Amino acid sequence: MRRFLCNEARKFKNPNCSLAFFASPLTHISVDHIHSIRESNFKWENLIETLSQGGTNFEFALFEASRKLTCGLKPNAFSLVQFLRATTDLGYHSFGQQLHSYILRSGYCSHSYISASLVKFYVRMHSLNDAHRLFVETPHLNVVSWNTLISGYVQAGHFRKALSVFIGSHFYADAFSFTSALAAYAELSLLILGRSIHCKIVKSGYVNGTVVANCLIDMYGKCGSVEDAVKLFYEIIEKDVISWNSVIAATAKNGKIELAWKFLHLMPYPDTISYNGLINGIAQVGNIEDAVKVLSSMPNPNSSSWNSVITGFVNRNRAREALDMFCKMHSENMPMDDFTFSIILCGIAALSSLKWGVLIHSCTVKCGFDSSVVVGSALVDMYSKCGQVKNAESIFHALPNRNLVSWNAMISGYARSGDFAQVIQLFESLKIERDINPDDITFLNLLSVCSHDQVPFEVANHYFESMINDHGIAPSIEHCCSMIRLMGQKGELRRAERMIHELGFESYGVVWRALLGACGTQRDLQVAEVAAAKVIELEKNEDYVYVKLSNMYASVGRWEDVSVIRGLMSKKQVRKEAGCSWIESEEFCRDQG
Repeated sequence: MRRFLCNEARKFKNPNCSLAFFASPLTHISVDHIHSIRESNFKWENLIETLSQGGTNFEFALFEASRKLTCGLKPNAFSLVQFLRATTDLGYHSFGQQLHSYILRSGYCSHSYISASLVKFYVRMHSLNDAHRLFVETPHLNVVSWNTLISGYVQAGHFRKALSVFIGSHFYADAFSFTSALAAYAELSLLILGRSIHCKIVKSGYVNGTVVANCLIDMYGKCGSVEDAVKLFYEIIEKDVISWNSVIAATAKNGKIELAWKFLHLMPYPDTISYNGLINGIAQVGNIEDAVKVLSSMPNPNSSSWNSVITGFVNRNRAREALDMFCKMHSENMPMDDFTFSIILCGIAALSSLKWGVLIHSCTVKCGFDSSVVVGSALVDMYSKCGQVKNAESIFHALPNRNLVSWNAMISGYARSGDFAQVIQLFESLKIERDINPDDITFLNLLSVCSHDQVPFEVANHYFESMINDHGIAPSIEHCCSMIRLMGQKGELRRAERMIHELGFESYGVVWRALLGACGTQRDLQVAEVAAAKVIELEKNEDYVYVKLSNMYASVGRWEDVSVIRGLMSKKQVRKEAGCSWIESEEFCRDQG
């Protein structure tokens, strides 16, 4: 990155001033105003104050900075830090890069506070790779640099990267370092490692701080250790509102609803967040109707209150009730956010209800959320699941920003339609995307389309091995089942059986059921009988096994075995269920409209 920035600086006509690029005709600024400032005693601090105000004043500050640098007036380290801070706050990416170039050429790159400000600038500009490269190149790091990069990764959702940086910061770690690390441990549910950090916090003397203690409660709650969360809460000497809200959320989300109610009643002044923690917990693990009652009785519900209930209905596959709540939320003029639209679109996708999807899409446009990456990803997924892949494709390409969810939604849409060429093309495009790497869902979609589109097994196996070796992703049961289907198509049933044992999935009935299904196409009764015995042992699913074995025996003319199986089916009253289809009810849309 150092070479890139220096090359950029050489493009300017004045080699002594990397800020000259920003000098432009200031026709809208008073000439008298320019002369009055030029004639006064010049101070870099005055320009910094002007720059922090933004607008046309910012443009003038850049012009004046360029002129003073040309005259040989160099800013000191303090002025550069202030310039970087103002540039970061105002979001001027190009100007920040040119400041970085000037800092490199002027010899300030080893200054710890300037380096920390540059790291913060790149983090705030969402250029985490640049921030990390700068971080590694900096000879003298201070705790601010460490904390900025760690928190930047946490805020971007790169929790494992955040922890990898945190591990190297133990010598510098302060209370802020620990709170960022605890947030990452909480999101990854790494209880054992979270406890080890708790020990480190105790040894470092930060455990008595209310902020750190609150983060520990949150971490234990998200890792499922309610007892530790409650114990810590009682040990806090000066409890604040966040302490109460943290313990309410920790108990509620882990199914301790009565205990959460107790804390809510004991809390001196419960606020909306307090009630939301309770509602969210009930909606996740309790009776969803109880969550609706709390919502209707709480003093000041907000969007999050409603979102928790709608999410609860969607996660329980009760999308129609979720739509009812969404319509009620709309009728009560409750402001909706991007999460509201994304979760209801998820419910609509489960229903494959195109009419409702188009209606909600119109609402997102009216509310200005159609360009949101969260809503855009949900729209891509909804249209894909409703069979409108072209619409999904148009939305995907129109998104100003895309995250991994967006890419996976579009790849899944192509995979669902069996378009192997488009899946591979999009996957190859994803691999060269900055700051985004394929995950287990990406590869599951790849393997899925391979198993349904008669793709050569060698191609699918290449992606499977790349997932493990190149990307460090451990195969899941779903990956294993996809590979079993592929191996079944190629007659590699014994290899599929070996793979089940090699991956350690021999105690999961679902993989044996997949193997039994694959045996049907190859009529390999020896492997089929092994798989059938495993399915009965692990899942007690005799109905499926009897039907599959009966059909397989009949296909090879083993009628005596067919008679035995059907006798068992009759004795156990096993019946093959008739096929059925579901068609969206137009009456529901009309009733809700």
